[in-house]
Amino acid sequence: MAHNSMIKVNGSWIRTPSSFEWSVNDVSASDAGRDESGKMYEGRISRKRKIVLKWTGLTPGEAAPILDAFSKEYFTVTYFDPLANMTQTRTFYSGDQTVPFKTWSVNNRLYSEVRFDIIER
Repeated sequence: MAHNSMIKVNGSWIRTPSSFEWSVNDVSASDAGRDESGKMYEGRISRKRKIVLKWTGLTPGEAAPILDAFSKEYFTVTYFDPLANMTQTRTFYSGDQTVPFKTWSVNNRLYSEVRFDIIER
């Protein structure tokens, strides 16, 4: 894979996604919530990154290495992190992987998209 990709998984560059949506999510203490007056007690214990990835119009041969790269229980991802304002490597796990079929004929096999979330461990 060419080095002009924007994401590396376990040290290997993968195809640049069609869509890369970054977010940071609070992890709250188990006793977090609102009291009877409505005041919020978050009790934030951590912040974790979540990235929603999507590739569109892939053939089965193009999709398989992407799905395989994210198939282990945990994996490292190197990407540009907007909050840190720099390239970082963090450990993630994958949510459910979805691959809707677009067309499937003898000489034309194409997926509509490959999409899933990765969540920081």
